[in-house]
Amino acid sequence: MGRAILSHFLILSNSAPLLSSSSISKLNGFASKSVRIRQNSKYSNGFRCYCDVSPSQQTSPENSPTSVTVKKRIVSGVQPTGSVHLGNYLGAIKNWIDLQNTYETLFFIVDLHAITLPYDTKELSKATRDTAAIYLACGIDASKASVFVQSHVHAHVELMWLLSSATPIGWLNRMIQFKEKSRKAGDENVGVALLTYPVLMASDILLYQSDFVPVGEDQKQHLELTRELAERVNYLYGGRKWKKLGGRGGSIFKVPEPLIPPAGARVMSLTDGLSKMSKSAPSDQSRINLLDPKDVIANKIKRCKTDSFPALEFDNPERPECNNLLSVYQLVSGKTKEVRYEEIHSDSAYLDSVLEEGARKASEIADATLKNVYQAMGFLRR
Repeated sequence: MGRAILSHFLILSNSAPLLSSSSISKLNGFASKSVRIRQNSKYSNGFRCYCDVSPSQQTSPENSPTSVTVKKRIVSGVQPTGSVHLGNYLGAIKNWIDLQNTYETLFFIVDLHAITLPYDTKELSKATRDTAAIYLACGIDASKASVFVQSHVHAHVELMWLLSSATPIGWLNRMIQFKEKSRKAGDENVGVALLTYPVLMASDILLYQSDFVPVGEDQKQHLELTRELAERVNYLYGGRKWKKLGGRGGSIFKVPEPLIPPAGARVMSLTDGLSKMSKSAPSDQSRINLLDPKDVIANKIKRCKTDSFPALEFDNPERPECNNLLSVYQLVSGKTKEVRYEEIHSDSAYLDSVLEEGARKASEIADATLKNVYQAMGFLRR
């Protein structure tokens, strides 16, 4: 089954393609047999999307002679830890490429989130630049989207502290990812940052008054906490209370909606179809890294865990590995993209300029939000 899926995988590089089409003949031979692929409706439009609105809205008064179209805003990011893999590409970056054409988009490297567990200080800076280069190489257009590093916009940390004062500890204790990671790492290796991680994530989102946030199934709980926290702060400090302090009144934060891709929001491990493909997994065999050479990718697909059932089918709970490979195939078949990673990564001046400009644009939005929060919470104006 792995050989059949391999042949239509996406080419991401001339020298080091993510997915090779060199073995199409294998698929042709496989396809000549009687193959049944059952595609459940779950994979055509099964992921629920809460954002059935137009990507832009008219904001000018009805009687105004001119109209201004304001795009809806989207923010998202990927940690710079480990190697950016196929799951990151299909679950996030690939969707960003389409979103940047219809939304106002801010895509950043969440380096502050990367220190919630033990990490290599010597590698953090390098990994951050590598991730930024991959963003651009995969098709993120710096003329359409703001690309920046999270720690380069100081408002992220400031707003996190303000939000922490309004976050009930019980909300954080119920987070599934905290429970799973702390259990694996052990109490002595778990810092407070792992517990408060969702508050920083809320800061990342609310800081930019985001309309939508692209999320995978495993991040929906964190986004729900962000929504609850926005509503809580709006209730505690917004409305008339804020107006009495000289503010505009009303809501301090926009309550964001989740934007869930129609398929591939959660790409699973090649060694365990029930576990998410992860940068932190001990076995490199479990994932396809975006910079893997084509022969390495081919070997990983050939050696990936499959089953002994005949034919292929979607959505069979007894065949998670089959379902995972078919979902990946569905997303990447027939697609071709040349990646200029080495060219971009080697041009330090260009990469630095993109990140600097992205941080500048992001800071303009973030600082305005932060100013309102300080005012609504009663701080002395600077």
